[in-house]
Amino acid sequence: MVEDLNCFRNQYDSDITTWSPQGRIHQIEYAMEAVKQGSAVVGLKSKTHSVLLVVKRSADELASYQQKLLRIDDHLGIAFAGLTSDARVLSNFMRTEAMNSRMLYGRPLPTYRIVNAVANKAQTNTQRYGGRPYGVGLLVAGYDDAGAHLYECSPSGNFFDYVAIAIGARSQSAKTYLEKHFESFDESSLDDLVVHGLHALADTLQQDKELNLNNCSVGIVGAGTKFATIDGDELQRYLNLQAQSARTQGAPTATEEGDAPAPMDTE
Repeated sequence: MVEDLNCFRNQYDSDITTWSPQGRIHQIEYAMEAVKQGSAVVGLKSKTHSVLLVVKRSADELASYQQKLLRIDDHLGIAFAGLTSDARVLSNFMRTEAMNSRMLYGRPLPTYRIVNAVANKAQTNTQRYGGRPYGVGLLVAGYDDAGAHLYECSPSGNFFDYVAIAIGARSQSAKTYLEKHFESFDESSLDDLVVHGLHALADTLQQDKELNLNNCSVGIVGAGTKFATIDGDELQRYLNLQAQSARTQGAPTATEEGDAPAPMDTE
């Protein structure tokens, strides 16, 4: 019976324009699975700042850690989970849109407008024969005249505005933490916001692993703050604050869920 169901499914997943009898497009589901295989990404915002936090992977002991935070403009940055090459294509598109806005109108592109543009680009790939969906999920953090923003863009072309969100491998553990504490994010200081994000990010790791200067990065943007990636001594300060908070408040530690290797080159 299982073999018959798999054969039945394979009749409808050969291209992006074929619907299954259940009303599903399997290639979009495969692309979203690629996002789930990528290392975890966490985003959260307050009234004044948006913060992105990522777990970085190293392809080999002799390789460097993959960069997963990308600056788009002074007021905008992204983090991604999934195929790095697809993220590079979409980030270049977003940078072009942001540059065009500054050249033509002399102002930064509103966050909603650029998110809507990249979502439309992703959706176009779900309806044209011979192509495939982008196998990457984006978290977009920005700050404009309307305040701080945090959006998720999925391979299906959908995008959503969030107070806090996590995507990637074992992201459900991070979501559980965020759901317990999100009511305090709105009035949180930048330091508190980053510490909350590190707690959530730590919950996506194996039990025997911890966040350190090599395997995580933080990106911030907000009122009076251009998008910047935090590394080095400044990141160590936040890691120390997170460790102190975990000791004093009994914050949850990393889950025991296994870290299964990804079946493809996802980050």
